[in-house]
Amino acid sequence: MTKKIYTKIIGTGSYIPSRVIRNDYFKDYRFYDPSTKKVFEKPNEEIIAKFEEITNISERRWVEEDKVTSDMAADAVRAAVESAGIDIETLDFIIVGNNFGDIPAGNAKCDFLPAVASKLKAKLNIKNPECIVHDVIAGCPGWTQAMIVADAYIRSGLHKRGAVVGADVLSRLSDPHDRDTMIYADGAGATIVEAVESDIPTGIISHASRSDCNPYKNLLTFGSSYNNEIDEKNLYIKMIGHKLYVYAITHVPAVVKQSIDKAGLHLSDIKKVLIHQANEKMDDVILRGVFNLYKEKNIPEGIMPMSIQWLGNSSTATVPTLLDLIVKGKMEDHKINKGDNIIFCSVGAGMNINSIVYKW
Repeated sequence: MTKKIYTKIIGTGSYIPSRVIRNDYFKDYRFYDPSTKKVFEKPNEEIIAKFEEITNISERRWVEEDKVTSDMAADAVRAAVESAGIDIETLDFIIVGNNFGDIPAGNAKCDFLPAVASKLKAKLNIKNPECIVHDVIAGCPGWTQAMIVADAYIRSGLHKRGAVVGADVLSRLSDPHDRDTMIYADGAGATIVEAVESDIPTGIISHASRSDCNPYKNLLTFGSSYNNEIDEKNLYIKMIGHKLYVYAITHVPAVVKQSIDKAGLHLSDIKKVLIHQANEKMDDVILRGVFNLYKEKNIPEGIMPMSIQWLGNSSTATVPTLLDLIVKGKMEDHKINKGDNIIFCSVGAGMNINSIVYKW
């Protein structure tokens, strides 16, 4: 059989901020009803309890005051390089999936110039000028989209080794008067990928994507605070939660199935589904939707590891961080064995969906 080039993960790393923000942190917040722009009559204890019931988020991590996105990304890449056992100067590319650039504390403004990847390369002190760098901005699927770009680089023969990072700070761009601020978290995850020649499929063996920009582009966007007393020049993350939920449960299962079909596999061949996490109930419905497409009733226990309970929604960082935690034995009762077929999947602003089938 003729050997082909595949993209293989040879190292993983992550950065989980030390600041733990539990749900009771929000008990004195003034949450406004998005439809009336008035303070909710319900007590915060009731709002928070309902939030936890729906999302299963009890705490999240927020970045330390003295760090920005590229700082977290640098720590994640260093950990990934160490686990890969490579010289950082041998990287041919660095791709950073992110959404807001570097955002200093107290400044609700995006900073994309230069790109986070450029700042990251400088912080890593990489001297090799042939190591190219760029960002990918694709909503929460930033890391999965960056992995697909990396796969194209490697399969084409253009590059042989690179770092793919998902890093985001959501806490500094969340409206303190919006209930959804409780969803958002910060963090970074990284993978080192490398070209391997094999006569059997390995590494990334297929992927599928979908983008629906009209009429869905405004389901997750920037907008003014729900509190009209706040300066309207400051913009915050805004999402139309129910419509986003409906979009995700309607379209993500089919994209996952498409990626499995492209790989020439069946759902029964999949050992783990590592999915972006913003709402545990939504992910449960998505997974059930995938199984329904295969007319399978029984979902294997532990197939979809969840970190949302204590990490919240760290956007592009969610999936690579989850992968790193499992690989390094930090997710109880979860492991990935050699030969396992796993799914990397994300959905987010755009609206964009990616699903990757990866053979470990």
